Amino acid sequence: MASKAVSDDPDRASGHPDAHASPLAPAAPAAPGASGESGKYVSPGVTGAAKLLIVGPLGVGKTTLIGTVSEIEPLSTEAVMTRAGAGVDTVLTPGKTTTTVALDFGRITIDGALVLYLFGTPGQQRFLPAWRDLAKGALGALALVDTRDLAASFDALGNLEDLGLPFAVAVNTFPGSPRYAEDELRAALDLLPGTPLVECDARDMRSSVRALIALLGHLIDTAADPRPGPSWPAPPRAVDTTVNTAVTESS
Repeated sequence: MASKAVSDDPDRASGHPDAHASPLAPAAPAAPGASGESGKYVSPGVTGAAKLLIVGPLGVGKTTLIGTVSEIEPLSTEAVMTRAGAGVDTVLTPGKTTTTVALDFGRITIDGALVLYLFGTPGQQRFLPAWRDLAKGALGALALVDTRDLAASFDALGNLEDLGLPFAVAVNTFPGSPRYAEDELRAALDLLPGTPLVECDARDMRSSVRALIALLGHLIDTAADPRPGPSWPAPPRAVDTTVNTAVTESS
């Protein structure tokens, strides 16, 4: 179910590379403030909810993605990076001086019917105990990777496999980051054939929502797959209905 999801303007001044259109077009998320007083409350029309993790190595864009799509003021637990961590924390993004030390949290309503609660995990492997707590009750995860350092994503992907959590992979494009063919990326990341692999720009609303919808579609496919494997909870019916609607409207 691999697809490509990218931002709407490939020629924008940021220098992000051109990309391929995704077959999954997102239903319009609720505008900030549209789901209740000051956007704090869930709309009474919502019929389902899902908890999702946003994971990946340090500096890959987890906090940015959640902040981009969240219809409420996102919760962030950023702390200034210290000299003590300089020897173990590799930062590829110039000017990055903070890191998530507990979690990021945001919320987005899809098509007025489905609420996604997004939990961003810390990027360093030493925070794995926090991962295990955050993963409780999650239906799946969106794993962000950076082609400038694919090896940095191995710990995050391995953690998801150890937790038995289904996931999709989103390549967050950065200015000047190398481009690879999909089969090369799948081989480098050792992804199963059914694992969605998409491109996204964590700063772009539409692109980020497309990546989330690719994950939701994968969760539905995984729950419906009769082959033997880990027993994951089935997504709420509202997830199935909303994602199918989004896919139909894009075709």
